[in-house]
Formats: sequence, C-alpha cells, structure tokens
Amino acid sequence: MSEMQKPLAGLKVVELGTLIAGPFCTRIMAEFGAEVVKVEAPDGGDPLRKWRKLYEGTSLWWYVQARNKKSVTANLKHPEGREFVRKLIAEADILVENFRPGVLEKLGLGWEQLKADNPGLVMVRLSGFGQSGPYKDQPGFGAVGESMGGLRYVTGFPDRPPVRTGISIGDSIAALWGAIGALMALRHKEVNGGAGQVVDVALYEAVFAMMESLVPEFDVFGFVRERTGNIMPGITPSNTHTTRDGKHVTIGANGDAIFKRFMLAIGRPDLADDPGLADDPGLADNAGRDARRQEIYALIDGWCAERDEAEVLGLLEKAGVPSSRVYAAVDMLSDPQFIARQMFEAARLPDGREFRMPGIVPKLSATPGSTEWVGPALGAHTDEVLAALGYDVAAIARLRAAGAV
Repeated sequence: MSEMQKPLAGLKVVELGTLIAGPFCTRIMAEFGAEVVKVEAPDGGDPLRKWRKLYEGTSLWWYVQARNKKSVTANLKHPEGREFVRKLIAEADILVENFRPGVLEKLGLGWEQLKADNPGLVMVRLSGFGQSGPYKDQPGFGAVGESMGGLRYVTGFPDRPPVRTGISIGDSIAALWGAIGALMALRHKEVNGGAGQVVDVALYEAVFAMMESLVPEFDVFGFVRERTGNIMPGITPSNTHTTRDGKHVTIGANGDAIFKRFMLAIGRPDLADDPGLADDPGLADNAGRDARRQEIYALIDGWCAERDEAEVLGLLEKAGVPSSRVYAAVDMLSDPQFIARQMFEAARLPDGREFRMPGIVPKLSATPGSTEWVGPALGAHTDEVLAALGYDVAAIARLRAAGAV
C-alpha cells in the first residue's frame, strides 16, 4: 500500500528509545504511515537487536519491532552527534523517548531546549515512574511497573508467590498509552491551534490504569483483591479446564443465558433451571453461581476430563457457549480465523529467507496499516537522513570519521 494512503502519512517521528516501550509506541505509528527515524548508538544500536532468538546474529523480534522505521546512528556523547539529533527533532512532529528522567536534559536535549527549536513538538516521555515525584530518578523497567501498578499482586495462585505474564505486558501497555497520548496532543494542536506539549507516561501508572475496580473496592469496603489462579471471583463460571487428551480449554459461561445453555449442553437441566429461593436467586444469576463456584468448577472439570478437546469445543460451539483452546504459536499459524483476518504477513530476512510476522492491529477499513520493510540494519538510513538535513557528502564523511555518527 502507498504510504500516502495511510492515516499517519506525512507525520514525522523521531525515536530516542531502546528495547520495548518507546520502540513499540513508534512501531504503531510506523505501521500506519508515519516516517519514524530511530536514533541508535553507533556501537551496537538498540540492545533489542540481540534479544531472544537470534537469526544470523540478529533478533527476530527486532525485525518486527523496527518494521517500517529508518535507522540512523548518532553518538549522543559527541557534540556534533547531539547537534544532528537536535536538527532532526526540530523538523519532527513527535519525539518518543524512554531515557531515565533528566538524562536528555544533561545532553542539552530536554523539553525546554527542544520546545525552543520546535514549539509544535509533541514529546512522549516513557519512564518507570514519570517525570515528577520522589521516585522519578530511580530506574524502572516493565517488571517494576507491573509490580508497583498492582498487576503482579493479583497474578498467580493464592498459595504461591506472584508470577509474571509470559510477555513484557507493562512496557507494551505504556507504549499504547504513549501512542494514544501523542495523537491526542496532535489533535489538540490541530483543532485548538495550540502548541506542542509533553505526554508523560509512567510504566507503573500505565499498568495501574488497567486495574479495574481494585482501588474503589478497597477504599469503600476494605476489600483487597488477591491472587485467584485461573478463576475470576464474582464472575462464574470463567476458567480453564483440562481435557482427556491433556489439552487446555477456556470456557466463559458467566452470562445468565449462556450458563443455562451450557448446563443443558452437559446434561444438567436441573442446574440450568435452578429456581433458587425467595431470598436466593440460585444459579439463575451471577451472584448465586459465584456462591457455589467450587461445586460448578468441579462439575465442569469432571465433564472436560471425560472428553477430548475436539469433542468439548464442538459441543460448546453447538450450544453457543464462548470457549477456546489455549493457543500456542503452532495453533495460531494454522487457524482459519487468524488466516482470514490476515494476521500473518510474509516478509524476508536479509538473506532472502521468508518468514511470517504478526499482522497489523487495528484494522482500518479505508486506510489500513501494512509492513513496507522489516527492521533495518544499524545505521542503514544515516546518510539519507543527514543529506535531507543539508549535510553534504564531505560533511557526512567528517562526522563519521569523528565518531559523531
């Protein structure tokens, strides 16, 4: 798809970020047409290039996280490297950075300096604890944000220590808030004729914002939400069960009508039509089901244990009960829903090998995003970007010889 058909076409974004939060924020923008210039250190670049599984020395994650981005190198410890970056930001609509607060100020690239060069700039600042408060100078990664924001406390089983999810969810949530905040700030500038502003995203706050009714439940009732394993207290039945062939199936039958259909499907009409008492609605509503959740979950566990996954899912689909196998990558790659929705994109690694990467989310009907190229080699676009800023061939060679880029 032509870049000019994408919704963020014409938007210039500079990324001063590494690893997950900042780069994922700009990845979203790049997928939808923004020109994203990623600034990396000349001596190795973003550490994400070496994270997780490597193919020919480069992370496969890198090829996804940096797709559609331009890579330039700049030595921020060198005055001419900083000058290059400052000129680049002076022409940008958005800057995304995830340094510890105060680092860019020491380099002469803080908000006050950049705003003077570019009053319309929107600066997205992603950090562990935000740009203010007593913790602002402390280092903070996604794991810390997930812990302080409340997610880790409620994740796991009650008789075991808190556990993490299988991905860096805190960083990714912060990235989404950063992208939303940047677009809101741009909208304000366009509609109200305002100047740019700072979008300040703290990892712990990004996670905290997702914690549903945790705070009012404690403030009003003194109730502390604890770890509950796979179930959701107050929402019954919603759980994961093991089938006869050792597979895992998630069933969400917590709607009143759905629960009735579920009970009929598993041969328990007595529970489907449980009348309850005058002061007890029985199983007809969620409160009654939740009061008897141990009984209900034991029943469902037993029913699933007597059947293979295919039979369980087939019966539940026929009954209109929400359910799913617990997917691994191998399940996703062959699933007709994933395929129909184009959730895999074919791309090529530098040596020509074809591989699949995740498709673009969300799906826009008129101006969808797409992958134009995979994460580039370190500094692949340095000369191009410098030339666009007015540096000639001799000046570029001099910067490189001086170690500035």
